[in-house]
Amino acid sequence: MKLFQVGELALLEKVRKQFSSRMQGVTLGIGDDAAAVTLKYPYALVTSDMMVEGVHFNFSWTTPYQLGHKLVSVNVSDIYAMGGKPQFMLLNFAANRDTTLQAFERFFEGVRDALDLYGASLIGGDMSSSEKMVVAATVIGKAEKVIKRKGAQTGDKIYVSSVLGDAACGLEIMKRISRPIEIEKGEKYNKLLKWQTVEPLVKRHLLPQARDASVFARSATAMMDISDGLVIDLSRLCKESDTGAEIYTQNIPMSGELRSASEYLGMPALDFALHGGEDYELLFTAPKEKKVKAFCIGEITRSGIKIIGENGKAKPVTSKGYQHFEV
Repeated sequence: MKLFQVGELALLEKVRKQFSSRMQGVTLGIGDDAAAVTLKYPYALVTSDMMVEGVHFNFSWTTPYQLGHKLVSVNVSDIYAMGGKPQFMLLNFAANRDTTLQAFERFFEGVRDALDLYGASLIGGDMSSSEKMVVAATVIGKAEKVIKRKGAQTGDKIYVSSVLGDAACGLEIMKRISRPIEIEKGEKYNKLLKWQTVEPLVKRHLLPQARDASVFARSATAMMDISDGLVIDLSRLCKESDTGAEIYTQNIPMSGELRSASEYLGMPALDFALHGGEDYELLFTAPKEKKVKAFCIGEITRSGIKIIGENGKAKPVTSKGYQHFEV
C-alpha cells in the first residue's frame, strides 16, 4: 500500500498511537495545534537538523528504519555536545506519495527506538508530500550548565571521546555494496571482508549513537560534536575560541577495523580519521591539569592549526570535510 492510498489523517493517527505514551514534563502531546511541556531547569537547549534524500542519505544503501534512528541521533548529539540531556522532539516528515506504508512505518519504528534509547519523547511535528523524502527534527533538551565552542584557552589539551573515521569508512563500504543491509535485524554481508570487520564500520554510519557528555562536562572548557570531520570541526572550535591548535597524528585513535578495511579499500586510515564526517564523537578541550578519561590528541595554541606527523613535522592543513554548497 502507498501513502496516497492511506491519506494524511490516517498516517497522523498511526503516529499518534505509536507515540501516545507521555514522559515526565509533557502536559499535552501529539494531537493539538501545539504541544505543552513543563521546563524546570536552568537552561533549555534547542537544536534542529534536516536530512534530505540524495544529500544526507541514499536509499540505495539505507533502510527507512536506519534513517529514522539516525535522524534522532544526530539531533541528540548536538544536545549532548552542549552538556545537556534530550527531553522532547518535534518531527517534520515529507515523502513521495508513492512511498510505501511499510517504509513509513519502519521509519517511525527507528525514530521510536532511538527516542527510547535517549529517554526522549516525540511531542508533535508536521507531514507533507514531496518529490524526495525530507525529514527534519527539532530536539529540546535541558542543561544545568551550557558548554559552548567558545571557551578553549591556550595550553588546554584537546580530546576526542572515542575512535574516529569509522563512519566515513562505513559509508565508503556501503557505496561499494550499493544495497541496504538490515543490520537492525541482524543481517550480515560477507562478500567484501569478514563481517566482524565490516559491521562496526557500517553500523557507525547507518546507526550512529550519540555520546553522552556528562562524564566530560565538569572538565570541558569548550566542546562540540564531530559531524563534518575532525579537522574542519576543530577549526570551527578554534575560530569561536580565537585560538589555534596542534594535533598529533600518532595520538588520533583509530579502530583495528578501520585500519583493516582501509588497507582493503586502498585508502589511508588517517584520511578517514582526520576528514571523515558523521562520527558524532565529542571534541572538547580541558585544562592540562585535569584528568580526563578520553583520548588526548593535541593542545590549544595561540593561533593557526597544525597537524604534526609521526616524524615531528607539521603538515599543511586544509578545510577538507563535509560542507554544504561547496563546489
